[in-house]
Amino acid sequence: SALNTGVGGEDFLGVDSSELKGPLGDNDNLSFEVMAFGGALGVLGVEIPLVETGIAASAVVLGLMVALALRPKIAIAAVIVGAFAIFHGQAHGTKHPEAASPLAYSIGFVISTGLLHLAGIGFGHFTRWPQGILAVRAGGGAIALVGVGFLTGLL
Repeated sequence: SALNTGVGGEDFLGVDSSELKGPLGDNDNLSFEVMAFGGALGVLGVEIPLVETGIAASAVVLGLMVALALRPKIAIAAVIVGAFAIFHGQAHGTKHPEAASPLAYSIGFVISTGLLHLAGIGFGHFTRWPQGILAVRAGGGAIALVGVGFLTGLL
């Protein structure tokens, strides 16, 4: 997926989780675990319809949530982030190279996703400063626009 690997949905899930710290709190790891589950589905060859559309929609929805500083209740946040995490994970899992060991690929996928997730959380912490709030919100808007570009076929 160009959007999934080009924009890095998992790091954006980290930013979103950081921005939504109130509702998600210590349950932030749930998005990471659900993404790993989606990756396992992909490695096993389980098809998810409209996965590319789901990834692009995640960029729009999560980007707008960050840009507008929306903080939904935990149940709503968990469903949104979890559903999109499945799409992102499944896309990674289906990209598993034929020559690679599924176990080695999965370990690399989980480690790299975790590092990107941590980078997104770190970026989300810029909201401690007024200029950081602007940067994070602008980043959310930019990612939402990229998602719109993919949904409309402009990118």
